[in-house]
Amino acid sequence: MFNSLYNYCMEVVILKPEYKHLYEKFGLNVVYYRKREKLTQLQLAELVDIDRSHISAIELGKVGVSFDVIFKLCDVLKITPKELFDFR
Repeated sequence: MFNSLYNYCMEVVILKPEYKHLYEKFGLNVVYYRKREKLTQLQLAELVDIDRSHISAIELGKVGVSFDVIFKLCDVLKITPKELFDFR
């Protein structure tokens, strides 16, 4: 699990406060689609090949996400990137 993708994703990135609400909406979409697939955070993390705590941070809007992780999330959750970014 601790491969180069995980290490790349865990780099420290300072999020701009003016975009916090967008990170949170993105995280809510991850939660929605994860639950739709009846996956736990741990199951999703294993399928995406990142740590469970990183999934939690994504869902809470506390971290940014690389394109690699976005594309892998979409594959696992059976959605398009557009759907993941279609904020309600």
